[in-house]
Amino acid sequence: MTSDRDEILQAVSSAVLAVTRHLSVREVLQVIVRSAQRLLDARYAALGVPDEDGSFAEFVAEGITDKQWDAIGPLPRQHGMLGAMLRDGDPVRLPDLRTDPRFEWWPKAHPVMKDFLGVPIRDGEEVLGIIFLANKRTPGGFTQADQELLTLFAAHAAIALTNARLYESGRELAMLEERNRMARELHDAVTQKLFSLRLTAQAASAMLDKAPDKAALELDRVQRLAGEALSELRAVIVELRPAELDRHGLAETLRKHVRLLDRLHPSEVTFVCEELPPVGAAVEVAVLRVAQEALHNALRHSEGATVSVCLAYEDGRLALTVRDDGTGFEQEESRGLGLVSMRDRAESVGGVMTVESVPGSGTTVRMEVGV
Repeated sequence: MTSDRDEILQAVSSAVLAVTRHLSVREVLQVIVRSAQRLLDARYAALGVPDEDGSFAEFVAEGITDKQWDAIGPLPRQHGMLGAMLRDGDPVRLPDLRTDPRFEWWPKAHPVMKDFLGVPIRDGEEVLGIIFLANKRTPGGFTQADQELLTLFAAHAAIALTNARLYESGRELAMLEERNRMARELHDAVTQKLFSLRLTAQAASAMLDKAPDKAALELDRVQRLAGEALSELRAVIVELRPAELDRHGLAETLRKHVRLLDRLHPSEVTFVCEELPPVGAAVEVAVLRVAQEALHNALRHSEGATVSVCLAYEDGRLALTVRDDGTGFEQEESRGLGLVSMRDRAESVGGVMTVESVPGSGTTVRMEVGV
């Protein structure tokens, strides 16, 4: 048991160091799950942090590929064994999860789990989450010693998770203060630019008949000031990127957004993402906003049964594809769908956006940008 305790301390140390390396809460959860999986030699490991809506604010797992996740579908709800563990706050160790009356069902693509060990992650009386393991690789299933080891690990994991939350809250507060400062600077800078634009335009108008050459010079100045104001706005918009991108990155932010929409709408909304290279901040914001606008259009207007989102890296370019099987539309009827705004966003980072739609055959929105 001494060697196990030493290994547990090393695993917990990794989780705590993850906080000091300024990783997000989700990354700390991943460190915890991987450590528990390795420590107890389990094929599957997962950790869920509940939200207030009957689902999970965070849910990370090891042993399940992205492709399997996409086939499984939305995040689990707080029902069955997971719900019972959150309500009761007690450890659960079973030789076969499927025979327990608290077990309900799995989605069709869910891997079969037999022997099961789960414990709550507590902060005093509050259950911060649950960590569970399934299918121990060593024959015989999980033992009482395994349960004691995972319980000890969970107690230390609670400290790492609490610290990560505190760090992330502090970082978000600092970001909010910085954004407020930038908003004030933006207001001052753009107000000054727009005031100068107005005065210059008025001067040009007054000179137009009597001094057209001077009016032309003033109009050139109007164009230059407008360009400067636009550049400042774009620069600040990049800085004011959604906080989710800082916490999770583009792929995971979009994945969470798609899962939420899938729960809220009758259409089936799916997400597929290939391995991506590092993506610049401006490109992340542009791709996310185009995806959100395209999803909004598909769910509001297409009347389709399915909407799919795909992120891929092809020949040095990041490609976003949002496709629905809905009613489609004629290109000249596309006003009000935000297509101009989406094209502007794509072009602002050197990308291109195309739309293919035929009445009765659905719509495909595609954005490509070099990274």
